[in-house]
Amino acid sequence: MSGRAREGPWTALHRKYPRTVAVLATLIALLVVGDALLVARYVRYTREAARLREEMTDAERQRTDMLAASDQNRLGIMLELLRRQAAGDRELHLSVSVDSALMRLERDGALLREMHVRLGGERTVGTPPDTVRVVTPRGARSVERVLGPRDGWEVPTWIFHDRSLPVPHERSIAGALGAGALVLSGGTVIYAPPDSGVLADSAYVIPGAVRVSRSDLRAIAPNITPGITVYFYE
Repeated sequence: MSGRAREGPWTALHRKYPRTVAVLATLIALLVVGDALLVARYVRYTREAARLREEMTDAERQRTDMLAASDQNRLGIMLELLRRQAAGDRELHLSVSVDSALMRLERDGALLREMHVRLGGERTVGTPPDTVRVVTPRGARSVERVLGPRDGWEVPTWIFHDRSLPVPHERSIAGALGAGALVLSGGTVIYAPPDSGVLADSAYVIPGAVRVSRSDLRAIAPNITPGITVYFYE
């Protein structure tokens, strides 16, 4: 019997289609690595949830258990844990309470400044078929850019449509978000009302964004750098 006759199906396949087998092996390896990363993240989340639960008072545990009674309230549990995480964060951070429309600058449990904010409503924006659902942020974001009055911000096309204004050829506009603004991961912005431009309207807040007073933003801006965490919870 020849050596080739003793070949297994995979050996024969590899000999006949070496590139295809190599691609399949790579895909399988990537899937295995992806599953391992998901498991690792789940383990970290479970440990963090257990740690935060141990730090809760009996009343807070009872509240969390009541939320856990319904699958529909899983998001509520995550936001409650996030609120606890924000309260215990030793690094400088911002916390935005969505239901009370308050933003706080905090560090290691100390409240450094509390600010009233306006939150842009949740709605579908754009013109069909190019529409997108803009929602109020939830969870943890990070500051990616700190803008000054001369920094450009590319105004989304749908904002011009939302404001019933013509879309300019150049949408990257210096000072579009006013004298200062924070651009977060995911595209969320924290800004103050500008004096001029497409957003110079005291009654208008960008959907899904956070608008704060000029004085508050001016006061905290020197302390904010890229990488700072911003927590959104109810």
